[in-house]
Amino acid sequence: MKEKIISKATELFLKLGFKSVTMDDIAGEMCISKKTIYKYFCNKEILIAESTETVHKTIHESIDSIAVKQYNAIKENFEIRKMFKEMFKSGEASPAYQLKKHYPEIYNKVISRELNECSEAFKHNIEKGIREGLYREGLDINIYVNFYYTLIFSIHGTTSSEKEAQRLELEALEYHTRAMATPKGIIELEKQLQNTYI
Repeated sequence: MKEKIISKATELFLKLGFKSVTMDDIAGEMCISKKTIYKYFCNKEILIAESTETVHKTIHESIDSIAVKQYNAIKENFEIRKMFKEMFKSGEASPAYQLKKHYPEIYNKVISRELNECSEAFKHNIEKGIREGLYREGLDINIYVNFYYTLIFSIHGTTSSEKEAQRLELEALEYHTRAMATPKGIIELEKQLQNTYI
């Protein structure tokens, strides 16, 4: 039952926002009593923390499943962006923005957890792109990882509309890729942009 509650709560949080969804809403959607939810979660904050852990796990499992498909580095980034877009397509409000605004302690924990894993993923992508001749040699990889990380998390932490956050994220991805790309990489970037819909 605990896993079912987390699953339904996560779905509602991503669709309607962390602030607007109440324990009553979750109970009503599941046709159970609110008392049943409180049996497993003594307050909404604990349920939100568990929910963000589930989202984190799902995201990184999806990133791993994309990585094993052996796309080139630029296509890989576009596939990861597409995965995020699919995952958050049902919501109007940006989940990260709502989390930061209404539950800053949970948001800070999420960000510190993501810092390590996302930085590793960005680093591997840049190294791969250099090997493939899509990114320039001699890049200071850590600086580019920090630039991109700061851009992406700034967008999601300050943009209330999920649709606008996704539009800005695509701009950031293009900006990030152009900054590193070789002429061969620019050709691949243009190809990916032609096949991308905001």
